[in-house]
Amino acid sequence: MTNQIPEITLHDGIQIPAVGFGTYKLKGQQGAQAINTAITNGYRLIDTAYNYENEATVGEAVRRSSVPREELFITSKLPGRYHHYDDAIVTIQESLFRANLDYYDLYLIHWPNPIQDNYVEAWQALIDAQKFGYIRSIGVCNFLSEHLERLEKETGILPTVNQIELHPRFNQAEQLKWDTDHRIVTESWSPLSRASDLLQDKTLQKIAEKHHKTISQIILRWHYQLGAVAIPKSASPVRQKENISIFDFELSNEEMTMINSLTKAEGRLKGQDPAVYEEF
Repeated sequence: MTNQIPEITLHDGIQIPAVGFGTYKLKGQQGAQAINTAITNGYRLIDTAYNYENEATVGEAVRRSSVPREELFITSKLPGRYHHYDDAIVTIQESLFRANLDYYDLYLIHWPNPIQDNYVEAWQALIDAQKFGYIRSIGVCNFLSEHLERLEKETGILPTVNQIELHPRFNQAEQLKWDTDHRIVTESWSPLSRASDLLQDKTLQKIAEKHHKTISQIILRWHYQLGAVAIPKSASPVRQKENISIFDFELSNEEMTMINSLTKAEGRLKGQDPAVYEEF
């Protein structure tokens, strides 16, 4: 099968699929159906968050699926308003109750919220929640190297995953290298740049035509060859299959360089700089 998804081993020994399925804004019956269809189409990594208000929808899709729970890799995220230790522990429990799951495979701090400056306390809660059996692996989202260094300095433990905005318009080369050098797997949110003008880009069109692939497939293959785990979202069964049919071809070094050249210093979609941006 061309859409058989490889796995990447995290530094704690747990394996994560190399491509996942994003669920932002997928809710209710239609959302559960779309997620269940994604599982049927071969996805095993399902990404949600407390703030998406659809953990129950993800849980329902998991219950509807014929794929055993232990073969799935379910991720959720801690919101900024619950960074204090006791709040974080209760929120993780609530996340599990909402989804009707016994554990999450990965749980992330959604944003560092550096002005509030409680992310180390939140990280300690994740460390303990892992010991309690609520979570198999622990990570973060949108953390800069300075935030990650502080986690290691104050707790001795680095995240297994750092989920960040990453797409051809904002390739995060420095953060990706820092993560890789510290054995942190980088996950890419908005990997297709929310299907913006990228899908009309002439450079990407040229590469796609050469490989007889869609531009989305070229972009997702680029993520894979960077070593980043992309989590594209689509309710379309056709697109779902397309987005994981990326393992039967390879981009050349020249093509990777061409795609990387599309990056911009101010390439963030909404200017959400983790050094100052906060989300609750």
